[in-house]
Amino acid sequence: MNWNGFYKLSWTERINALLLQKLITFPQAELMRANYDEIGNQQIENYLYSFGVPTGLLTDIVIDGVHRTIPMATEEPSVIAAANNGARMMNAGDGVQTEFETRLIRGQIVVTDLDDVDAFVALVGDNEPEILNLANQAHPSMAKRGGGAKGVVTELLDEQTVAVDILVDPCDAMGANVVNTMAEAVSASFREQGYDVLMGILSNYATEALITAKVSVPVDSLKTKQGTPGLTVAQRIEKASRVESLSPYRAVTANKGIMNGVEAVVLASGNDTRAVNAGFHAYAAQSGQYQGMVDWRVDETKTHLLGAITMPAMVGVVGGSIGIVPAVKLNQTLMANPDAKQLSAYLAGVALAQNLAALRALVSSGIQAGHMALQAKSLAVQVGAKADEIPMIVQGLKTAGTINRVTAEKLLEELRGE
Repeated sequence: MNWNGFYKLSWTERINALLLQKLITFPQAELMRANYDEIGNQQIENYLYSFGVPTGLLTDIVIDGVHRTIPMATEEPSVIAAANNGARMMNAGDGVQTEFETRLIRGQIVVTDLDDVDAFVALVGDNEPEILNLANQAHPSMAKRGGGAKGVVTELLDEQTVAVDILVDPCDAMGANVVNTMAEAVSASFREQGYDVLMGILSNYATEALITAKVSVPVDSLKTKQGTPGLTVAQRIEKASRVESLSPYRAVTANKGIMNGVEAVVLASGNDTRAVNAGFHAYAAQSGQYQGMVDWRVDETKTHLLGAITMPAMVGVVGGSIGIVPAVKLNQTLMANPDAKQLSAYLAGVALAQNLAALRALVSSGIQAGHMALQAKSLAVQVGAKADEIPMIVQGLKTAGTINRVTAEKLLEELRGE
């Protein structure tokens, strides 16, 4: 197929072109038409259809003394169940407490081929007020709301390269567009002065937007149905947490599990999952070795398991696509319309809940028991079970103790008398 000019076609013409070239079937074209969304057609290039992600609820998690309900968008069966399980255990104490010292986003102007980097760094320092003023003039509405460019720092990258970093308060926005506009304005000024500016762009490594969340979980809430005492579970979780600080192989898996929940909230809130992911994993490697992000320790009285996480969390509640997607507005209503700092607190709270639930399962019954129980419903759907047949297939899979596609198909055949 000749794709030249495909982006210029109307949505209908795109679907017809795919049909004409036999890249899709007529039933597939109808699926696209059934999932057309006008807003989606305006958001991205070469739009075909909207790919839905199931959205569910973390029904009750106490964050900073308030019971919160948080929507989560994810395709993985166990994520929301784990978040609710972790939150239940944390709610047995006083819930999650958060601290957010600053909330700034960084824009970088990279200047290259400098003859004297020290002189250039001194020049930047001497002219910081003028640089901040120039940045704020590029986006004056942000400064009027109390935000805007607040500081300038320099990074010496090599003997001829310096990054001039502008620190910006984006108010309740994530701030990407604001910072990029400011960075380009400052870049233009440096070019006018004869400097070689390579680029001006935001950084998604949000080290000036770190949130710390802590929780104290009564060990009694950790006891298992199999009879393992809560203190024993807590002590094993502490050991597992230490392994996450020692083995990058374990740490990657642990942090992936944390991001199962964090990313689900980021997506449901209309924010950039890739930006949050990149910053999170970069921060996990800040020491020079990639490590798990949550620390769990049993307190001296052996009555509570103490958990803590510090993570970058630059998300917004206005701006970008947040204001135009109806589902995002719906989700904001479900989570009681948080401001940007509150939404960041939700992410940190969910991170703790997700990790706690995963570690408790790992050090007691194992992770697969819960995963496969939830996977049973997905298997029932995959083999073609109808809505009224799914519960019976799920129960049959659990009874059989073998949760796989072959067993699901056999159960469906038996159910239908085939």
